[in-house]
Amino acid sequence: MIVAVILAYTSPALGHLLPMSALLGQLASRGHSVHLRTLSSGLDYARRLGFSVEAIDSRIEAIELDDWKASNPLGALKRSISTFGRRAAHEVGDLQRALAGVAPDGVLVDVNCWGAQSATEATGLPWACFSPYSPALTVEGVPPFGLGLRPMPGIVGRWRDAAVRAGISRPLEQPALRAINSIRAQLHVAPVDSMDQFLRRAPLLFLATGTPFQYAGQWGEQVHMIGPCVPETAAGDPPDWLAAIDRPIVLVTTSSERQGDAGLVETAIAALADDPVHVVATLPSGAPPESLGGPNATVRRFVDHDLVLGRAVCAVTHGGMGATQRALARGVPVCIVPYGRDQFEVARRAQVAGCGTRLPARRLSTRRLRARIQEAIALRPGAVEVARGFAATGGVTRGADLFEQLMSGP
Repeated sequence: MIVAVILAYTSPALGHLLPMSALLGQLASRGHSVHLRTLSSGLDYARRLGFSVEAIDSRIEAIELDDWKASNPLGALKRSISTFGRRAAHEVGDLQRALAGVAPDGVLVDVNCWGAQSATEATGLPWACFSPYSPALTVEGVPPFGLGLRPMPGIVGRWRDAAVRAGISRPLEQPALRAINSIRAQLHVAPVDSMDQFLRRAPLLFLATGTPFQYAGQWGEQVHMIGPCVPETAAGDPPDWLAAIDRPIVLVTTSSERQGDAGLVETAIAALADDPVHVVATLPSGAPPESLGGPNATVRRFVDHDLVLGRAVCAVTHGGMGATQRALARGVPVCIVPYGRDQFEVARRAQVAGCGTRLPARRLSTRRLRARIQEAIALRPGAVEVARGFAATGGVTRGADLFEQLMSGP
């Protein structure tokens, strides 16, 4: 493979930058020149990885993902669709300027960047889409995205999934398709009739997951699962406060984007106050209140999860794909309290795969959470099996191989 110039473009979400950077890091290690456009708060991180990096258009970052304002999952999906549609209009010019400045041989685009995907397709360049979560693809046996439905085999399951797609998924898609097709018309590329069709326009679609956590099925020949894409972290000694903990650890994580999940930390601390464990909790979307903490609890805004997971007996997560799969990749079972976005899907997958438990946020209480954590701890064999499945995907090594093949042409 000749050394190539690669342009990567992400949405303004740390949870998307981190897994994509793992794949980009593998490509950079092979001598390719990586040029990244990402959120402004991620610039220093990307520079430390050796990428050439610039911030995406500030107007894109100014459009907040405000799905936390919704009162129910369907309302949250509508807000998300509106956000991505409004961002897409600014992505087109932003991506075109990046293309002109970099002149890449191949492009890697975040799944949530609808405008950037369409603008890249219009160039005719080799390109791939990267999804750090399970996207809204239509796959037989896989329930429609969004509600966290359990897979249901047989004709009854097919009827249920068809009814949900017709009554819920397709109406929800219409505002997204209007925004996407408006942009595609301006770019003189073919319109699309569904989100499934739009996502499959990419010659390669990378899913940062793997079976048995992800549902098995005929996902399509251009769809490739490459594992959770956990970024490599620099080896080092744990901080003094972590080294001083002499009990098994329960890690508690919350979203890196604003979401009403801060109560998960407080509830977990209370639920495990009398148990022989130590709670290590992170609140990355804001500085933790000084009132949080306790004799067997430590709360920080950021903690390198890899330093904690080696001693963890369970990870309690909000259902973010990154945090959840990071734990499972280490064979640590999970207890998931989903609040929105793709988190209902993540929680259901953990339950179905036998590697974790789920507790809807509306039912969160100290008693219920403690019980779900205890149940999850007993599921370590299932988590180990999921870790084996992730490893079997070939990870970012296989992802980089596929991307190089794409750039090399037929």
